[in-house]
Amino acid sequence: MVNKNSHIPIYVQIEEELKHKIYLGEYKVGEPIPSERNLSLYFGVSRMTVRQAITNLVSTGKLYREKGRGTYVAVPKLEQPLNGLTSFTEDMYARGLTPSTKVVKFEKQIPPFDVAQDLLLENDEEVYFMVRIRNADQKPMAIERTYIPVKVLPDLTEKLVSESLYKIVEEVYGLPIGNAIQQMEATNVAKEDRKYLHLEPNAVVLTIKRISLLKNGQPFEVVQSAYRADRYKFTTEIQR
Repeated sequence: MVNKNSHIPIYVQIEEELKHKIYLGEYKVGEPIPSERNLSLYFGVSRMTVRQAITNLVSTGKLYREKGRGTYVAVPKLEQPLNGLTSFTEDMYARGLTPSTKVVKFEKQIPPFDVAQDLLLENDEEVYFMVRIRNADQKPMAIERTYIPVKVLPDLTEKLVSESLYKIVEEVYGLPIGNAIQQMEATNVAKEDRKYLHLEPNAVVLTIKRISLLKNGQPFEVVQSAYRADRYKFTTEIQR
């Protein structure tokens, strides 16, 4: 099953074979793959070589380990293009998934200084601050901390923000959305977010800060999000 005379490392050949079996459905999502011992016998190689191949597939999100149980085929990552400004709800519906939102916190407050600057607010102007868990097919994908100027969306309620915020802005308040500025980096999950995202300590998340503007240039949202890196990836198209 592997070519030991090839210039391609054996563990890479095993990775490709395992990915092929996942693609063909021989190894199904949520089901365990054969043990390291059985795979080493199948490929005629050492368990260490098999373990390296499996570890690489775990690190790329193709597989995941459960302590004391084995290694399983992971749910494919959701892919979000970065060439358009869309909401989480719109993204999930576009992929045939059912989005839902759990509002953990919703209150008025004076925002932190840096958020007030991003929203072009005076020192005493209030924002709505909300913490929302975003789910796809009832599985947590992200946690969002959002700041919205009270003067931009007066009378906003917790019930409204359990739906698509962009839909509320455009359809309820009649404010056309323009563009956004977005920053992204990989970080370890914050301690307080682990329970909401069902992640182990030191798991990696995609941390995103977005400042969204109306078409007239007025900032209406600062949102700081943490996406599960094992379930989400972002893509973009670039041209020379």
